[in-house]
Amino acid sequence: MPDVSAGLEDVIAAASSICDVNGDEGTLSYRGYDIHDLATFATFEEVAYLLWYGNLPNAEQLRGLADGLAADRELPPEIPAILRSFPLYAMPMDVLRTVVSALASFDRNACYYSREANFCKAMRLTAQIPAVVAAYQRIRTGQEVVPPDPNLHQAANFLYTLRGEYPDEVAARAFDIALILHADHELNASTFAARVSAATQADMYSAITAAIGTLAGPLHGGANQRVMEMLEEIGEVENVEPYMKKAFAERKRIMGFGHRVYNTEDPRATHLRRMSRELGERAGNLKWYEMSRQIEEIVKREKGLYPNVDFYSASTYAYLGIPPDLFTPVFACSRIAGWTAHVMEQYANNRLIRPRAEYVGPRHLAFVPLADRK
Repeated sequence: MPDVSAGLEDVIAAASSICDVNGDEGTLSYRGYDIHDLATFATFEEVAYLLWYGNLPNAEQLRGLADGLAADRELPPEIPAILRSFPLYAMPMDVLRTVVSALASFDRNACYYSREANFCKAMRLTAQIPAVVAAYQRIRTGQEVVPPDPNLHQAANFLYTLRGEYPDEVAARAFDIALILHADHELNASTFAARVSAATQADMYSAITAAIGTLAGPLHGGANQRVMEMLEEIGEVENVEPYMKKAFAERKRIMGFGHRVYNTEDPRATHLRRMSRELGERAGNLKWYEMSRQIEEIVKREKGLYPNVDFYSASTYAYLGIPPDLFTPVFACSRIAGWTAHVMEQYANNRLIRPRAEYVGPRHLAFVPLADRK
């Protein structure tokens, strides 16, 4: 057997034209477009189109995509009843995983694999996952579910249905950029899980359910929630230094730092840091941002680690009024565009993903009859 690569680190498991990550240079691009340009000039709808179709849309194509997403946001009438059946303490990621699986039963295209059917499923999932997240938040807090507004784009509509009030342009654009930054990241754990599922010819809903279950882990999508919990535990800016000193002494893991691929700053963190500051200034409360900046400086000084996408997304989402236990579901609201792009790419050039394991257990044991076992 060849040498084992724990965690499949640096193993090339697929050829893909969707996303390129250069860890040494700290760059990220979708279909050849640099993430900095996309975050500066594009909308999430444009990025979703790019990920699915391989090129940026013209005005007519973008209008068609936006109209399609708006038309698909209305949940089947049975879904709110399912959401109300969960106990109020149910974790939003658990609810999202279960409801996405249930949504397959209400989609006539679920078990069809044509190119047209797959694009329809990708659009439907991208429209409905944010609707599920917002609806569950309203239900568990005793509020009425807010119907989607077809005149709003994806980011603004989510904030509207979540909070029950129209967001201003700054908040809507900040969230739009956050969706762009989280839309894809090559063969991360959840995307790989989706492709493994799709490689068996499982339907897209099954693949996305697998991805959501994988995203839930604190070493993947759940890290941003842990970052916010840390900030809340620290409480005030003056507490940062003693908290970090104690955390290092106890060898406590500081969430939101380091990355399996990047050896320099995560390019997504650059934008999220700026948005955290700008939203904090608008709110007249820079506490979360200033705490984050201090933590970043200390971790870089003491450990030589850079913040990843999760670190500043925590304070950014907090300033947008998103509860911490929704941070990971919100991640899914964005990453669904990338997940579905990878699932369709897997279907188009499929080979069953079946790695090997190096067996390290005992061999050639003699079977002992039950009566003789101690």
